[in-house]
Amino acid sequence: MQQLLSAPIFHQIGQTADEMDMECYIVGGYVRDLFLERPSKDIDCVVVGSGIALAQALKKKLGHRAHLSVFKNFGTAQLKAGSEELEFVGARRESYSHDSRKPIVEDGTLEDDLDRRDFTINALAVCLNTERFGELIDRFDGLLDMEDRLIATPLDPDITFSDDTLRMMRCVRFATQLRFQIEDETQEALVRNAERIRIISQERIIDELNKIMLSPRPSIGFVELSRAGLLPIIFPELAALEGVEVKNGRAHKDNFYHTLEVLDNVSLSSLGEGRGDGLWLRWAALLHDIGKPKSKRWDPVAGWTFKNHNYIGQKMVAPIFRRMKLPLDERMHYVEKLVGLHMRPIAIADDEVTDSAVRRLLFEAGEDIDDLMTLCEADITSKNAERKRTFLRNFQLVREKLADLQARDNYRTWTNPITGEEIMETFGIGPCRAIGDLKQAVKDAIWESRIPNTHEAAREYMLQVAADMGLVVSQSSDK
Repeated sequence: MQQLLSAPIFHQIGQTADEMDMECYIVGGYVRDLFLERPSKDIDCVVVGSGIALAQALKKKLGHRAHLSVFKNFGTAQLKAGSEELEFVGARRESYSHDSRKPIVEDGTLEDDLDRRDFTINALAVCLNTERFGELIDRFDGLLDMEDRLIATPLDPDITFSDDTLRMMRCVRFATQLRFQIEDETQEALVRNAERIRIISQERIIDELNKIMLSPRPSIGFVELSRAGLLPIIFPELAALEGVEVKNGRAHKDNFYHTLEVLDNVSLSSLGEGRGDGLWLRWAALLHDIGKPKSKRWDPVAGWTFKNHNYIGQKMVAPIFRRMKLPLDERMHYVEKLVGLHMRPIAIADDEVTDSAVRRLLFEAGEDIDDLMTLCEADITSKNAERKRTFLRNFQLVREKLADLQARDNYRTWTNPITGEEIMETFGIGPCRAIGDLKQAVKDAIWESRIPNTHEAAREYMLQVAADMGLVVSQSSDK
């Protein structure tokens, strides 16, 4: 352990603690990640005494190399020294009353402090004092749980989750990030206490949910949320996807597990990383079939159908984002767009890949075309290997046509050569339906390659269509 704590800052903390006759320990996630060989920059130091006083003394030693922030109301201090970020706090013990979510916090021993930790793997401590430097304190066999890849609570899990209900979400998050199993008693306590998640603010829930989303295999987390009974409470629309209905011997696939497979496929993709490590592409994957429960119908000939589920799902995005306290800005609109368009590339790939169909797709997807293609390829989860190969081959044709059209036409940023203002001026008319009809006619003609993508060709075509509609060029028009 001493070799793992070779950075000079740890010895400087220990020496300062010795001079002040205090015990000081690194605790929690940083210690856990040392054993798991995971990168971790945030270092939590527990001091048996005043954490603020130790941080202030250390700042004097380090001088201008360190920046100190003190939070007296919380009894904590944050010290930034180079690439390290350390938080100092006095050892505490907490007690809860049943009618309050806020703990009663008092000064305590190291043992008291470790008792209040959420999971055994986060209840490890390493001493920094010179005589005991590197000594590991493991009161709850967290090291063994780490070896067995288990998430378990230090004390009674019912008490742990009742004291701080958000720990249920953290339990699932750690299981997902670390790919650990949730220990049986802890799992049973999750189920018993699931309803208490309702008292937690949506902001805190979504913070944990986004961490699950950004895990290498986010499906693990959503399966655990479902198993614990938390998913129907925090995300009923997603929970509604689960299950298979059989009629006349015909069943549809389980859209919940299909969705999770698509989500994992997207998470493995190297594309879409420009939007917060792919977070919003992952949200689009999670919501791409969210409209299926509302659109599900039984057809005696076709069997189970989900017509227009993409458009229904697109309309569900904003209410879901609003309720879950997700951003209601361009990130939400990006998810809406991908959910609404996710069937288009599949329809093209299932048919003849024509220039006009690809051109329409490119115009509507715009700058998000690459992410849309990634989502759609991830959506091919058929167990029929030949059908899957055929789709992927056709997707490659779509990608090739996209590249060709982008190079020739620059349709990512395409705008109609004919504006509404030009139409009104040409025919001496005010705002009316004819303007939209003319613009649509020009757009269709360009996309279907019936006329070139130039203003001159577009204007000539507009005049022809207008004549058929009975519109006459205004004498006052300068055109």
